[in-house]
Amino acid sequence: MKILLVGINAKYIHSNLAIRSLRNYAAPYKESISLAEYTINQYTEDILVDIYKHKPDFIGFSCYIWNMGMIKKISREIKKVLPGTSLWLGGPEVSYDPEEVLAELPCIDGIICGEGEETFLELMQFYTGDREGLKDIRGLCCRGENGMSYRTAPRKEMDMDALPFPYEELASLQNKIIYYESGRGCPYSCSYCLSSENRKVRFRDLKKVKEELSVFLKDKVPQVKFVDRTFNCNHQHAMEIWQFLKENDNGVTNFHFEIAGELLREEELALLNTLREGLVQLEIGVQSANETTLDAIRRKMSLDKIREVVLRIQEGRNIHVHLDLIAGLPYEDYSSFRDSFNEVYSMKPDQLQLGFLKVLKGSYLHGEKEKWGIVYQDEPPYEVLYTRWISYDEILLLKKVESMTEMYYNSGQFEYSLAYLMHFFATPFDFFFELGNYYEEQGLFLLNSSRMGRYEALLGFFDQYIGKQTGNESTGETQTLKHLMVHDLYCREKLKSRPSFAENFDQYKARYQEFYKDKDSLKKYLGEVDIRTEEIKGMLHMEHYPLNVYETAASGRAVRQEQFILYDYKNRNPLNKQARQIPVDLMMV
Repeated sequence: MKILLVGINAKYIHSNLAIRSLRNYAAPYKESISLAEYTINQYTEDILVDIYKHKPDFIGFSCYIWNMGMIKKISREIKKVLPGTSLWLGGPEVSYDPEEVLAELPCIDGIICGEGEETFLELMQFYTGDREGLKDIRGLCCRGENGMSYRTAPRKEMDMDALPFPYEELASLQNKIIYYESGRGCPYSCSYCLSSENRKVRFRDLKKVKEELSVFLKDKVPQVKFVDRTFNCNHQHAMEIWQFLKENDNGVTNFHFEIAGELLREEELALLNTLREGLVQLEIGVQSANETTLDAIRRKMSLDKIREVVLRIQEGRNIHVHLDLIAGLPYEDYSSFRDSFNEVYSMKPDQLQLGFLKVLKGSYLHGEKEKWGIVYQDEPPYEVLYTRWISYDEILLLKKVESMTEMYYNSGQFEYSLAYLMHFFATPFDFFFELGNYYEEQGLFLLNSSRMGRYEALLGFFDQYIGKQTGNESTGETQTLKHLMVHDLYCREKLKSRPSFAENFDQYKARYQEFYKDKDSLKKYLGEVDIRTEEIKGMLHMEHYPLNVYETAASGRAVRQEQFILYDYKNRNPLNKQARQIPVDLMMV
């Protein structure tokens, strides 16, 4: 019997933990089980053709809000070309209302509800003839002989230590994010989250966890993302894992954790501050700065505590911090969300994730949607359209802010330019809002602009904005912004061609060439070097500025102090990937 487990991921760089966990738990049948991974950005027909070429007898789809639409289409078509193949679904998107899913999709034979490992193993026993009947298999929703669906008894929670390690070989997952779980469940009761329905937290034995993490460390996997809902809900569990990673750091692998910031203790903060730059990144769900909203969604936290914790983490200058917001929550109107955005932005996270409420089937909020007047999309991802407090027009305005935040802030490509620009606007939210309006007016949302195009758009926006404010077409402020944008660009890469808005540097070329040839000067600024001149030039770039870019960005005014900056691309900041920047006094060289 040929069994195919299918994962359709959100991005190519993702790996699918669910189908690997199912396969390895069903150990007696593993040789018959193949895995197929795709992404939602592929053509549905291409996925259909590839699945067909496997000619499987059994197909299992892992279902989430981001792939359910594609799975419905593929399932309907695959049943036409492989009519004898059994099709089964599993995952959070189909576990809440499996009867409705079966009614909508006659092509589907059944659904695995809830945790799937033990259920899938017993299902394989049935399909391979090692077990009779489906009704004694817990955790299923099947079609009866009369065509009506029925559910079997629910399955008890799994022993986490009974799960085998899901990754036997990592060669096929090079340059992909590896997902890993050391625990299931969440102690919080946030009404928008499915994890709130089961507040019992189960952990994997720490000895097993350390053994498995050692595999990733030995293989130098680029990133491991823990899927534990609140990783630090158990102090000792978190401390032991973070201490283990510190002691066994390979200098390459990054580990991502979703944590509750308000739970971090001083001992944990002290340990985190000692980790290698880039070893760990943390994601903290703030969701809202509106206390009434937080009470309504049963999210218990102190914004002051979060602010204090984020500041303490940032003191170490070694951890990438993500902070999350959700638009469309109860009691959060447009003005309130603007305040929440500005509060979180003031904490200076490395990434500010502006998401929109998803009304998930099975969540507590799903049952309260009429109470809060929440109207959302009928199809996945069930995103909010409007509520009693915020209109659809206002949601669309926030979509523009979200797009600009993602493009200009979260990309990390405009750090110094943004720091300068913020001085010209009442709040960060207002800046991103006005920039989004400019994009819409110029039709830029319809274009797939290059990175240089985004810089040019920012320059055009600011020139227009300043012109409206001062009545001048061109100002010194715009010229200052150009210098900061050049700095931002060269912080990221050694450009093959100079930006159109950069000053002519012909008058400095001779001095740059002399610097690259002067081993004593190179040693002074770079340390010991034993590289030929041409190789040095490939790793370095020198740029002249008529002002101090750092002080200008911070103060919002041009600080007239001539400056030469050497960009060292061999040595980059592990957190933001910027080249090392070295102020050089060429007059002394």
